[in-house]
Amino acid sequence: MFFIISKVLNFLIAPIAWIIILLLWMIIIKSKSTKKKLSVTIICIAILFSNYFLYQQFALWWQPKQVTLEKGNHYSAGILLGGFAAFDKNKKGFFTESADRFIQAEKLYHQGFIQKIIMTGGSGALIDNEAREADFVKNELVACGVAEKDIIIENNSRNTFENAVFTKKIIDSLQLKGPFVLITSAIHIPRSEKIFQKAKIAVIPFPTDFHAIDSNLSWDEYIIPNLKVLHEWQFTIHEIIGIVAYKLTGKA
Repeated sequence: MFFIISKVLNFLIAPIAWIIILLLWMIIIKSKSTKKKLSVTIICIAILFSNYFLYQQFALWWQPKQVTLEKGNHYSAGILLGGFAAFDKNKKGFFTESADRFIQAEKLYHQGFIQKIIMTGGSGALIDNEAREADFVKNELVACGVAEKDIIIENNSRNTFENAVFTKKIIDSLQLKGPFVLITSAIHIPRSEKIFQKAKIAVIPFPTDFHAIDSNLSWDEYIIPNLKVLHEWQFTIHEIIGIVAYKLTGKA
């Protein structure tokens, strides 16, 4: 039930969804004064949540800074969180824009920082008819030179809470020693770190796939609306609400 509710809320927390709902309300309502107020509200939401500068500043505050592991440090495993692959109707896997998680996990392995990669991720579909992400990623890791014996997959989890719970069972059964390098998107680190700590898994956060970097902006990024930013806000708001929801339910 928690999983289903989270999928519904994931739509409702998106600024673009707010705009659509308000537009429908404005069409249905008859009061001219209410229509005017709704139109002003829609414009304000659109301007505020499509401004890249505002998003950049908030994301930089929310995201942890880039991490560089010290040379000579070695960890028994890196925990790679799913969410960077998708499948077509024939269940063929593809990397998405969050594939930096995969790239950094592979690099940490080949650089000798982590001895094994624990890939955790099943299917996030409401109707479980998709291929399992961990199975796809395992094949890709092998193709990139990671020894198959050094890949541990967990392919049943559907969200971050289940990532942690199922991974805990695996590391306990294999008697792997922590701390483990937690590899996921920078914007996802604050929530995932708390969830893994709650599951009593000692982790060293390793942020990847930064949604915003502290770069110099061009003039247009301060004033011209960017529709992509509306979509980016959805992920950020999802993380904020996720931490609150997980704390209230005792999952973080």
